[in-house]
Amino acid sequence: MAPDAQVPLRVYGSKVSYFTGKLEAYLRYKGIAYQRIALSPDGVARAAGKGRLAAQIPALQLPDGRWITDTTPVIAWLEGQYPEPRVIPADPLQAFASVLLEDYADEWLWRPAMHYRWSYAPDRRLLSKLIVEELLAGQFVPGVIARRVVEFRQFHYFVRRDGVNARSREHVEGSYLHALRWLEGVLAKRPFLLGERPTLADFGFMGPMFRHFSHDPTPADIMRERAPGVWAWVSRCWNASTLVPGGALVAGVPWDWEPLLAEIGATHLEHLHANARAWREGRRRFDVEIQGVPYRQLPTSQYRVWCLERLRAHFEALPEAHQSEARELLEGQGCWEPLWRESELASGYDPAGEVPFIAGRPVFTHQPLLRR
Repeated sequence: MAPDAQVPLRVYGSKVSYFTGKLEAYLRYKGIAYQRIALSPDGVARAAGKGRLAAQIPALQLPDGRWITDTTPVIAWLEGQYPEPRVIPADPLQAFASVLLEDYADEWLWRPAMHYRWSYAPDRRLLSKLIVEELLAGQFVPGVIARRVVEFRQFHYFVRRDGVNARSREHVEGSYLHALRWLEGVLAKRPFLLGERPTLADFGFMGPMFRHFSHDPTPADIMRERAPGVWAWVSRCWNASTLVPGGALVAGVPWDWEPLLAEIGATHLEHLHANARAWREGRRRFDVEIQGVPYRQLPTSQYRVWCLERLRAHFEALPEAHQSEARELLEGQGCWEPLWRESELASGYDPAGEVPFIAGRPVFTHQPLLRR
């Protein structure tokens, strides 16, 4: 059943959330009416009562009362309900490459986004204050104590336990700087990543670049100084609903995407492979070396095995002619081998194919707080 276009969707999410910002940017561009419900105690209680806020935000309630979670499958589902203006490119090769970029932005850039937010004092002081004010609105809880608890738990679970330490810190920050350089170069040629209008690749990058990197004090300073074109693009994506839809896209996967594809092969896909192997072997934690930098005792994630399964499924769904093109592109940038290195994947994450109509699940088994 398609949603009633006259009734706003209800988006339960935070004003500082990585994935809430991504979804909101998409909804604004599509012209889909929505109401964001802040994560106040009342909003959390309403959604958590349906099992939707156990681990993932935003949670989206449709006009008919159904709930959907996880921005990647949510956007894919909404595209079927609201087909215009289209954000998934019609070109199969572009669509596949866009899915790969979105997964990289969602999962690999998550680590530097959380590191900048919780490792730097100005950032963690500001964000802990905003989160406490939102989550505990109207509650009689000592603010200073609550902020310190938030700071400690977020830093512990999403920085230290996610492999950020003295040996990896420079590399983690380098992932952000590499993404900025790449985006700045592409956006010097065209207003969006594939042309004159935003596509899935743009909205994927809005996850880390909007509510984290362009808002948190330390990475925002870096973006303004080193990548003003990216700073402008963030605003352009947020304001894209005012643009005339239907702008032209470039043909195929542009050559200037190749440096980022090479980075994805050397970082994100290596991490996904190591995680999948650890999952198959029943290990809760694993070590991996990325571009010569050791990451130690990373948490094994069932969800990220599913991410790898989904990337393979997108490739296998390509028409045969486009599979040949895609393989040539991936092999040329070092993405093909790590994508397929793990011969058997069995995440068991969504065996009945119910996403996005399943309750949010934790990305990490140890995860105590909302992530997505």
